[in-house]
Amino acid sequence: MSRNLRAAAALGTAALCFSLAACANGSGGGNVASVNGQAISRADLDHKLESSPSAKQVLSQMVQQTLLDQYARDKKVDVSQAEIDKRETDIKAKYPAGQFDNMVKQQGYTEQDVQNILKGQIVLEKAVAPQVHVSESDIKAYFDKNHSVFDKPGQVKARHILVTDPNVANQVLAKVKAGGNWDALAKQYSTDPSSKDKGGDLGYFGRGQMVPQFEAAAFGAKVGQIVGPVKSPFGYHVIQVEDKKPPTKGTFASAHDQIKTQLTQQQQGQAAPAFIQQLRTAAKIEVYDDRYKDAFPPAPGAAPTAAASAAPAAATIAAPPSAALASP
Repeated sequence: MSRNLRAAAALGTAALCFSLAACANGSGGGNVASVNGQAISRADLDHKLESSPSAKQVLSQMVQQTLLDQYARDKKVDVSQAEIDKRETDIKAKYPAGQFDNMVKQQGYTEQDVQNILKGQIVLEKAVAPQVHVSESDIKAYFDKNHSVFDKPGQVKARHILVTDPNVANQVLAKVKAGGNWDALAKQYSTDPSSKDKGGDLGYFGRGQMVPQFEAAAFGAKVGQIVGPVKSPFGYHVIQVEDKKPPTKGTFASAHDQIKTQLTQQQQGQAAPAFIQQLRTAAKIEVYDDRYKDAFPPAPGAAPTAAASAAPAAATIAAPPSAALASP
């Protein structure tokens, strides 16, 4: 609940598509379920899945991944395991502990699938790198125009114990004020599954990230102060403020690397679709299943059996999770 508390919790869920490969896992025939003794066959399930709109998108992504793998092989584009691991670590750092792994699991992806997608992203970035040029003057101009974006608002670090009953909240409040162990009390009483095993720790948050009632109580309390019960749409909170950070003004020096990364990714994102289009136009892509023929329409002037137009895919450099695996 601690992240649900954040009113503007814009950690967009992973836009990782349903995988055809995942559909093919398991035995090749038989039944997958039964309802009151009436069987649902694997063949019927596979047919439904393969006929769904998602199937074309996944096939398109698989084709793109294959093209990138072939490009890396032919052009000897090396991507080390260390590069892939760092990219994955950087993405995971943007999410609460375990959330990224849960999203991947819910979408039916394996760790190897994730690594393959990230490898494709890195290959694509290296392929378009010669077209990317970010100068110091570009960075300075961006900062001058958007300097307020890099100002950091004041933040509060707090922990809480959430319960559904006001009487229980008052009991918890009395116990923590009497010196009770926060970790033990959070584990015993809190209904917030994401923080109860961490002593109710919510980390640092700014204004607008929590529901109004919780925000007002947390920002209004002094460091070390225990307040509550505070009623919110989630229940009743007993809150302790552990630290506060004052607002700070962004400087060119502090924003430099962030801006450079952002401008680099913007240029990569502009160059990537044209590069993928070139790969598809030069490739011989043959579709043997009539259901997917229109997933690869011929490019203007190309032979019908040759390449297709560029379509959005997981490896395209764009601004996660829209997709969790997309570059920020």
